[in-house]
Amino acid sequence: MMMMMMMIKRTVTIIMLVLAASAAYCQDDFGIWYSVSAEHKLVKKLDLDLSGSIRTFDNARKVDEAFLEGGLTFKITRFLSVGGAYRYTDSRDKDGSYHPRNKWFADIKGSASIGDLYLSARFRFEERYKTYFLDDNDNIPTSHGRFKLKALYDIHSFRVDPFIASEIFCPMFADAKSGRRMIDKGRYWIGVEYKFAKKQSVDVAYLFQRDYLPHISDINIISLEYNLKF
Repeated sequence: MMMMMMMIKRTVTIIMLVLAASAAYCQDDFGIWYSVSAEHKLVKKLDLDLSGSIRTFDNARKVDEAFLEGGLTFKITRFLSVGGAYRYTDSRDKDGSYHPRNKWFADIKGSASIGDLYLSARFRFEERYKTYFLDDNDNIPTSHGRFKLKALYDIHSFRVDPFIASEIFCPMFADAKSGRRMIDKGRYWIGVEYKFAKKQSVDVAYLFQRDYLPHISDINIISLEYNLKF
């Protein structure tokens, strides 16, 4: 028991040091993402999902985008679910101005447990539409397939659970045929989930994001998310 507690403390300490170091030393851009998500069971196997987020960049001094999102998740089995959602975003464009955008997406999610290790995978198809047009291509929606993997270690009798995750963005359909990269964005997380109440938790994570188009650009992000089930 004593060795287990020492291992837990070391794991949490390492993760928190990584988070602190990423905020203190960033060779590229730095941002903070503030998020709130809520889940409500409508009927058996059907959940309502709501979320909102503000994402900053330029050393967390400017807002890159803010969005509100709503959708439904249907649990086919304990380990498999499907869902869909709509997102309304106010997003910064390349000219520095902010314009609304619309996005819809569909998800397939799977999960499995190996002892105290919880594994999950998600495939998401999404289309994003601009509501303004600066050039001829702006009226064409962008389509992506997104593949996300996550591993969380469930520490019994302890409210803090460490996790790692990664996600890649792959252009699809017209975007894929236009000569663009097979992967145009990647995200990588390391963080902790803190369960401070039965139906409430907070995720604190360091996120590294690399965009490959129109040129390679990196951003180091601290992600703060409050989760509620009601």
